[in-house]
Amino acid sequence: MSLVSSALPANGSVFVTPAQAVDVVARACPAKDYRGKRVIVVVPDGTRTAPVGLMFKTLFAQIGEATASFDIIIALGTHQPMSEEAICGRLEITAEERRSTYAKVKFFNHDWNNPAALRSVGKLTKSDIRELSDGRFEMEVDVQINKLVFDYDQIVIVGPVFPHEVVGFSGGNKYLFPGIGGPDILNFFHWLGAVVTNPLTIGNKWTPVRKTVDKAATLVPVSKLCFCMVVAPDKSLVGLYAGSPEKAWDAASDLSDRHHVVYKEKPFKTVLSVMPAMYDELWVGGKGMYKLEPVVADGGELIIYAPHIHEISATHGETIRKIGYHCRDYFLKQWDQFKHFQWGVVAHSTHVRGIGTYENGVEKCRIQVTLATGIPEALCKQINLGYRDPKSIYPADFANREAEGVLLVPKAGEMLFRLKDAPEWCRKM
Repeated sequence: MSLVSSALPANGSVFVTPAQAVDVVARACPAKDYRGKRVIVVVPDGTRTAPVGLMFKTLFAQIGEATASFDIIIALGTHQPMSEEAICGRLEITAEERRSTYAKVKFFNHDWNNPAALRSVGKLTKSDIRELSDGRFEMEVDVQINKLVFDYDQIVIVGPVFPHEVVGFSGGNKYLFPGIGGPDILNFFHWLGAVVTNPLTIGNKWTPVRKTVDKAATLVPVSKLCFCMVVAPDKSLVGLYAGSPEKAWDAASDLSDRHHVVYKEKPFKTVLSVMPAMYDELWVGGKGMYKLEPVVADGGELIIYAPHIHEISATHGETIRKIGYHCRDYFLKQWDQFKHFQWGVVAHSTHVRGIGTYENGVEKCRIQVTLATGIPEALCKQINLGYRDPKSIYPADFANREAEGVLLVPKAGEMLFRLKDAPEWCRKM
């Protein structure tokens, strides 16, 4: 399937209107093609800004009554499950609408670490991996996906596209892997992205991880349709594309590159990265580092300001306490010591800690990463991050000081910041 439908702002507007979105859905999903069909819609959890409710309600109005089943699965990856109430919030429906209009819709959370919830669709061979990783790895990787998808005639992916630390740009087949994928493929490509490094991945299109994700998706023998959204900070649509996951993502990522990247002339000695409430633990709050590392000066400090975050990770916290946060080379040069940990967690560690070196037993990271959160000082020290009491920080004190080398980002996590004249370690490819 090629790109079958798209919408961009028209008539002088800067946003895609709901009417335009309805038209895109109508052209991509003729109701007559869905009579008696079973459809499962893959949507992101609450850590992605997007008008998911608009798309869900528009899709349901278009084909919901024609289908034999029209259900929702949350592409959690390794994030925490969402409650029924939270899913209703994500879909922007009331409890009464859930009981009435959308009573037929079943809600599912992906269960990434439950073997009984997964099915293997094949393997990426050593030869595949060597080619996909540009020679960095040569190993066989089992590809598993949530087995619920095999109860349906079509997978419909609905999600936004942003610059992303692991894959380059999110969206498309990423909502299958890791969205509803199994641990082997998830751990492999997260570590692949970490070996490439976050700054050389984020905001680049045809990364080794994107190629891996798309290759894995070819093994899933269920028809796929994808709606890729490009979204403004206020959740308004600036672009909507429908088609195959590959084609819709290809178009949307080009638009995301124009809307979601902020270029700066010079690096900053201090960056205050203010995390919104949708990032409720450091596992996702680390995006405040991923998106801003390229504009922090050598020897500078990035502060993740999130008083509402009190936990490293409900799922992976124990492992992170054991390994801490370190640069990539800290792990690579001691790989026998760390290779038995989940590679996805090790990758997260390197993304939060950033670029650095490890020579003769000494780790030297390029910048200081400091938490101003509800995570206690002793634990910050244990995991190799700095600490500031969040009560001592007033974001307004950091505002309008870019000429002094101080940058305030009031809603960090989705906009990527780059230098116009970037050094080699964070170049745009």
